[in-house]
Parts: sequence; structure tokens; C-alpha cells
Amino acid sequence: MEERDCPSGSYFVRREILDELRLDEVAQKGTWSTQPPLGERVKESLRCSVPRLKNTVQSWVPVLEWLPKYSIRENAVGDLISGCSVGIMHLPQGMAYALLASLRPVFGLYTSFYPVLVYFIFGTSRHVSIGTFAVISIMIGSVTERLAPDSNFIVNGTNSSVDFDARDASRVQIACSLTVLTGILQIFLGVIRFGFVVTYLSEPLIRGYTTGSACHVCVSQLKYLFGVTPARFTGPLSIIYTMVDICRLLPQTQVPELVVSLVSLFVLIVAKEINDCYKKKLPIPIPIELIVIVAATIIIHFCDLSTKHSIDVVGMIPSGLNAPQVPQASWFLEVIGDAFALAIVGYAINISLGKTFALKYGYKVDSNQELVALGLSNTVGSFFQCYSVTCSLSRSLIQESTGGKTQVAGVISSVIVLITVLKIGALFEDLPKAVLSTIVFVNLKGMFKQFMDVPMLWRTNKVDLLVWLVTFLCTILFNLDLGLAISVGFSMLTVIFRTQRPRYSVLGLVSGTELYLDTESYREAKEIPGIKIFRSSATIYYTNAEMYLEALQEKSEIDIGKLLTAKKKRKEELKRKQEKEKKKENAEKKAARHLTALDYLKNEEKASEGLNGQSQVNGAAISLTEASANGLSKGNINWAYQHDTTMVDSDSEAGFHVDDSVKQASHRGDEEKGRSSGIGTHSIILDISTTGFVDTVTTNTLKNIFRDFGEVDVDVYLAGCQACVVEQLETAAFFSELIPKTKLFVTVHDAVIHILQKKQQRDLMLDICCNTQM
Repeated sequence: MEERDCPSGSYFVRREILDELRLDEVAQKGTWSTQPPLGERVKESLRCSVPRLKNTVQSWVPVLEWLPKYSIRENAVGDLISGCSVGIMHLPQGMAYALLASLRPVFGLYTSFYPVLVYFIFGTSRHVSIGTFAVISIMIGSVTERLAPDSNFIVNGTNSSVDFDARDASRVQIACSLTVLTGILQIFLGVIRFGFVVTYLSEPLIRGYTTGSACHVCVSQLKYLFGVTPARFTGPLSIIYTMVDICRLLPQTQVPELVVSLVSLFVLIVAKEINDCYKKKLPIPIPIELIVIVAATIIIHFCDLSTKHSIDVVGMIPSGLNAPQVPQASWFLEVIGDAFALAIVGYAINISLGKTFALKYGYKVDSNQELVALGLSNTVGSFFQCYSVTCSLSRSLIQESTGGKTQVAGVISSVIVLITVLKIGALFEDLPKAVLSTIVFVNLKGMFKQFMDVPMLWRTNKVDLLVWLVTFLCTILFNLDLGLAISVGFSMLTVIFRTQRPRYSVLGLVSGTELYLDTESYREAKEIPGIKIFRSSATIYYTNAEMYLEALQEKSEIDIGKLLTAKKKRKEELKRKQEKEKKKENAEKKAARHLTALDYLKNEEKASEGLNGQSQVNGAAISLTEASANGLSKGNINWAYQHDTTMVDSDSEAGFHVDDSVKQASHRGDEEKGRSSGIGTHSIILDISTTGFVDTVTTNTLKNIFRDFGEVDVDVYLAGCQACVVEQLETAAFFSELIPKTKLFVTVHDAVIHILQKKQQRDLMLDICCNTQM
């Protein structure tokens, strides 16, 4: 090892290198070991940091990774055709969905342009089409109408007219504030790697929610179809009140607008069916929405129907792009709840569709990066008067089916939208709003097909069906924001309910294998005599630990309470018997001592009478000696000895004096007989392979199981513990002398083999002891 002097402050090195050096040697000797030299190590570390920095930048800006590798030959044609098709769809959908948000159609076009470009830079999905979406638009519309109703902008006058310009300007500010707050929340969740939050929104919940939202969308568009102006309702049951008011206003239906709506619906539905039937033969779908918009605009403009029959049209569409404006933060406190709902719902729709395409085409979609990309799209877009966006199912399917390979298709679609906004947007000023509402109706066909989930879920999963129905009804009755909160809460309750009510089963061995299956579900699985293998289908934790213990006693047919009570009674009876025998023994000993004293006094009197002569004394002494030799005092000694002899004989019959181990073995043999006739189980194996963690309540419950079953002479074993569970048990001081690690087995089969071998050895020892006794 080469060493050299190192003057203090001679080098400035990275902290990673300093940590690897022997700093104590530097402090004590002023030298360090370099192998290779320090300068080369610094250069190597710097070289390593460049790829790390590159990977970090590419992970946050994915376009830098895939765009340099873009293959023009393989992808350009498909992306061009796909981009044009999606761009044509952006135009009618952007204007139509802007009405759902209670904004002017031009803001829908803005929303179809800016966010698409941002997602192109930061997004990871290659096939989703970012932009306006019906559900998100209606959620924004509910907020803008609640905070800026028409009643706040009534102009004083004879007709009490509404200042529509002021109202629309206020609603745009509210929508932008709501959008920027939504984007900030999404960025924050993405930065802290909180993308897993969408896992709490199950597929039945999302589908039920979007179906309920589709109903809200339809009800909101009925006024354009019939040409009526119902009152605006907010809060719970608003959709019911709106439907009742529309039905009340049906006699006032504007017939020209109804005719325009019915004709548009007929043309759109027929063309959509043709697209579905011949989608494999058509190079691109028929852009029927754009055709209907152009045709309706031309007819209304040249026939002057908007003036003659008072048909409601889009109105002025400004050309060009507006300068960026900072959203007003004064609305944040009032829309924070709606922003969180928008952030979660928009992300859930985006990631679910993105992962579907990623799985189909074999690439990866980063959940957290998608949150960041969506958040940046909303945040940047809000400065350009855009409202919240997510991916659209219909546009995404068009982008994928027409050959789109990357997000370059999104850029091409945004270019088409830009051309429309800059040059030809003003041409759509005479477009009837009824036509836009019919486009919304037809595009909701896919959402209404989700009603077919009900019979499917009825056959497959009743709990998911309940989640779907509760979500749908709550969305209908309590509006989109409150309905989503109630639905998520109910979904969480179903998860808790499932973990609190798991399936408990007794496992049996499948002959010829090492498989242990539920004996109720598989007839091939047979229980091993004397061994109960118990398993729960869910993780054992504080909410179901008590039920786990109850189910264990029920399945094993061992009532711990009754057995412990019976054992306690037997101990008390034995104690009373022993006390009674002890009292009897003490009484007998007292009587024996009394008789011995009387005999002694009689002997003393006889001895004193013979003190008159030497011969009498000698004779008395000889007589006393002979009496002693012949057992004259045998009454005292024999009575006491006889009692002991009786006890010894009784104990000898039980094998006590032969061998203590023989007696204990015999006692165990009697217990075995009692088990076979009574309990029938001598060992229990707890299969906890489904448990992913243990808490304090679970640890205490397992300790109680070992203690209680041990008191009724039933051995308990653990099998299938995951490594993390074992570590948690060790941390909680679960293992001890009473619960050694020898009770822990990797598999159920290992535990069964151990129990059978132990029982065989015990039976062999019992036989040897019994033979020795005989």
C-alpha cells in the first residue's frame, strides 16, 4: 500500500471519497492510503456523476430520452395520420366540452393546445390524448356555476338581464384558479412519490363514478337540445331538481333547436355505427363531428336561422392567443376540496388508460411521473386560460387505432388546433350549441355502456357490485365532489369489512403430495388425526385478531374457557381431597401419640411397683427389654408405620416408587386417552403465510394462544412466516422460553413431520416405561 504526505487543505474532494478514506489515520499520522491515486478517484467519481445526472434529468423530462431515438421511417407516417385525426376531433370536443364547464367554446380550444405540448415533454405514455374530457369539464362547471351564478350578474333594468361578459370573465378566473391549484396538488403528490394513491380508487369505483358523471353531463345538455332555460341548482339532489324543472319547461320547447338536435343526433349515430362496422377497412375514421359542425354552421349562417328562429349559437370566437395571466389566489380556499377531487379523478382516468396501452405495447408508464406531467399540464395551462385536463378515451382510441406510436401525434394535433384558433376560429361563430350538445351525447356512448358492468359484477363479485352501485347513486344524488368523497369512504369500509371477515379454514393433506388445502373446498384434502392446521385468508391485525381467536377455537372444537374452568375445578377438588386426607392423617397421628403416652404411664407404674427388691427390678428390666424387643410398643410404631405403609402401597400401585418418569409417562398416557375421547387434538399448526405484518395486538393474541392452549396440553406451532413477520416478532420480544423458535417452521409440512416424529418418540417412551413398570 503506497502512502504519501497529505498537507491539510491541499485537495478539495467529494464527500463520497472522504467517507471512504481512513480519516482516523489522517488525523493521527497525517497520511492516507490511495489506491488508485486521489486525483484519478476524483475524476472517476465525477465521471460516475454525469450518467447519474443524465438519468435523473431524463426521468424528470422523458422527452430527452425517447425523442433522440425517434425513428422517422417507422413512426412518422403513423404519427402524422393519427395526429391529424385526433386534431380534427379536438375541435368539436373542445368547443362542446367547454360548454360543460360553463365557459365559452374558445377556452376549450385553448385547453386542447397548451396542455398537450406540456404533456409531450413530461409525459411517459405514448398513446393517450390529453385535453378536454366530459367528466372533468362537468366537475369544473359545477364549481363555476356555484361560485359565479347568473344571479350575481343581474343588471338593474326592466328586464333584469344578465351581464354575460362579466359572468363569463368571472367563471374563467374561477376555472383557472381551480386548475392551477389542481396542478400544484398533482405535482406535489408526484414529487413525494404518492402515485400509489390511485390504487385506492378501484375499477368499479371509477367506472361507477364516470357513469354517474355521464348522467350529470346529459342532464346539463338537455337545455340545449330543447332550447329551454331551466333554473340552476347546486348541492345535493341538484340533478333531480334540474330534471323536474326541464320537464316543467317542455311545453316551451324551441322546435327549430329540437329539429337541429334530432337531425344532428341521427347523422352522428349512423356515422359512428359505420365507423364501428368498417373500422378495419377504413384507413381513418370518418370525421363526422367536424363534418356536422361545418355543415350546421354553413346552413345556419346562410339561412340566417339564428335570427329568424332564435337558435342559440356559439357567438364570438376571438382569433389569436391571449397573453398569459396569473390565476387569482383569492379563490383557493373556496375550491381546495374541488381541486383535490379533480386531481385524483383526472389522474385516475389518465393512469388507468395509460397503463392499459403500456401493457398492450410493452413499455413502461411511470405513475409518479404521470402525476407530475399532468400537474405541469394543468399548472402551465392555467396561465393561458385553460381548465383542467386529462386523457380522453375516445381520442386515445383514435390515436392508437390510426397508427400513432408516440406523443409526436399529440404535437401534430395541437398544431391543427393552433391553426383553427389563429385563422379559422371566427368561422364557427354561427355554430348552434345544440349541435355541440349532440356531439357530447354521442361521445358518452362508451360511458353508458358501463351499465353492463352491473350484471357482470352480479355474477362475479357482489362486493364490487355494491361499490359500483353506491358510487353511481352517490354521484347522482350528492353531485360529483361530495359523491366522490362518500364513494371513497364506502370503498375503504368494504376493504375493512373484508379484512374483518376473512375466510377461516382447516387444512388437510392431499394424499401423495405435500399440499395442504381447505378441507371444505377440496374433498381430496384429509385432516391428519390429532393435528389441526388453521389458516386465515387475510392478514391478522388489530381489527380481526379477536375474531381469529374465536374462529380458531370454533374450527379446532376446543373451547379454552370451558376446559380451563374444568381444569380449575379438578385442581380445587384435588386440593380439598388432599386437605381432607391431611386432616385425617393429623387426627390419626394425634390419637397414636395419645395411646403411646398412656402405655408409657402404665409401664412406669408397673416399674415403680417392683422397686421393693433387686430381683423384681431385674425382672422388670428384663421384661421391659423383652417387651421392647418383642414389640410391646408396637401400637405406636405400627400404627404410624401402618399408615405410611398404606400410603406407600397406594403410591406403589401408581408406579411412584418404581420410577418418577414412569409415573409421569403413565399420566401422559392417560391424558392421551382423555384427548382421544374428549378433545381429540394434541397439536395445532397456525399457517400465517397470508400475514404480511404483525402489530402489537396480533403479537399479544399469538402469545395468548400459546399460553391458553398450552394450559390444556395442546401444542401450538407457527408455519409459513415471512421473513419480515419473523423480524417483527423478534422485535416485539415474542420468542421466549415458553415460546421458543423451535415452534417456528418454514412450511406446514415441516411442522407436521416434526409433530409426527415427536409423537412417535413419545409413544415409544411410554411403551418402554409401561413395560418397565410391569
